[in-house]
Amino acid sequence: MDTIIQLFNNTGFANITLDNFIMVIIGAVAIYLAIVKHYEPLLLLPIGFGVILGNMPYMQGLPIGVYDNLSSGNPQNSVFSLFYWGVTAGIFPPLIFLGIGSITDFSALISSPKSILLGGAAQIGIFLTFIIALALGFDYHEAASIGIIGGADGPTSIFLSSILAPKLLGPIAIAAYSYMALVPVIQPPFMKLLISKKEILIKMKAPRKVTKREKILFPIITFIVASLIAPGSITLIGMLMLGNLLKESGVTDRLARTAGNAVLDTATILLSFAVGASTQASTFVTKESLLIFSLGLGSFCMATMGGLLFAKFMNLFLKEKINPLIGASGVSAVPDSARVVHNFAQEYDKTNFLLSHAMGPNVAGVIGSAIAAGVFISLFAR
Repeated sequence: MDTIIQLFNNTGFANITLDNFIMVIIGAVAIYLAIVKHYEPLLLLPIGFGVILGNMPYMQGLPIGVYDNLSSGNPQNSVFSLFYWGVTAGIFPPLIFLGIGSITDFSALISSPKSILLGGAAQIGIFLTFIIALALGFDYHEAASIGIIGGADGPTSIFLSSILAPKLLGPIAIAAYSYMALVPVIQPPFMKLLISKKEILIKMKAPRKVTKREKILFPIITFIVASLIAPGSITLIGMLMLGNLLKESGVTDRLARTAGNAVLDTATILLSFAVGASTQASTFVTKESLLIFSLGLGSFCMATMGGLLFAKFMNLFLKEKINPLIGASGVSAVPDSARVVHNFAQEYDKTNFLLSHAMGPNVAGVIGSAIAAGVFISLFAR
């Protein structure tokens, strides 16, 4: 009987808690959204499964979880802790940026340089949330890591928090990826609230054709300028622009395909799974995590409103009006935010095609959030 009791005490049934059960439900919801609703399935599915895996209880001393490594006194590293090391060491986010750069076309931004103003305006959510988080008692490192969620850029949020606030990495990463996935749900209400029907119906001329020389020079010049403005952005902007240069140069097609497929997919799987597995109930189910989720949502909402309102402001000075809807795509969720803008306009006029125009602020938002992260790293990474 003692042996039977001991065997039972070593099972997950004897050690599972209510918090574990809550997290398993959250993981299942993420998988449901990925499969049924098609919300960022490449991210939410591995994250959701990682959440479930990370909350399966096991006997103490067994090296399985992401936090089981030599530094915590265990006899050996777990496999999952090595995956998580790739996250905390800042390896996976730059690799993802390399892959994103290799599949991104910056033509829309190059053909309409004013789009970068919309991408910059959408970053207001980052800095306003930074101030609010400070007022709520978070320190500078934590407030900066929470604020960057407003950029709706998961890799950037993870990269910054791994440097400034590693203990908040789990909730920040989950919040950032969740709001990326919920772009089609979060943004349309603000479009309806802030943009009139007359403005929604504005049609924009087709973007001019960009030359090959411009496409090659753009990643080089952008990297140099961004690095001089915010040296802390060198890692992310450097990898993003390297990937784009591989694509646009015309002489490294094989490398560009590898970066945009094998490297990007592998890094995405390992990062999203490891982040999900890091959400163990004992470290994740806290009042602090709920506050981070609330602040992150507020940051994303403010970023959306900032882009929309700044686009309306720009129209006061432009002879050739822009459709203010494209301001919402200034967040970094590429290409989902641009697609949401396009689909929203199509509901009012099937002949109004905004996708190519929305991609300008959208890719500018990627650059903008990376520069914002670089500013925080330059200020606080000491």
